[in-house]
Amino acid sequence: MEIHITTAVKEFIASLEESAIAKVLRTIDLLEKFGSRFQLPHSKSISHGLFELRIYGRREIRIFYGYHRKRAILLHGFIKKSRQIPGQELHITQSRLKDLT
Repeated sequence: MEIHITTAVKEFIASLEESAIAKVLRTIDLLEKFGSRFQLPHSKSISHGLFELRIYGRREIRIFYGYHRKRAILLHGFIKKSRQIPGQELHITQSRLKDLT
């Protein structure tokens, strides 16, 4: 499956520590390999058409993505600090997903 990484996600990944970058890139490779069959513990559906990549380590990293024209589009990334997804992070992601359609 083809993966498109938005500029915002590229900048987010670049801001991480080297070990975290390696884990993120490995998870993105798995998404590319398995596509829509990619599931827990690495990927989870958040809402209709919106999914999260789940990267574990010293800090929990989340990257939201959706599918558009047979590609996975990585829309937004953040470091998870609480059990629930912060509303602001979800809002940013949903607005970027709407911009695709």
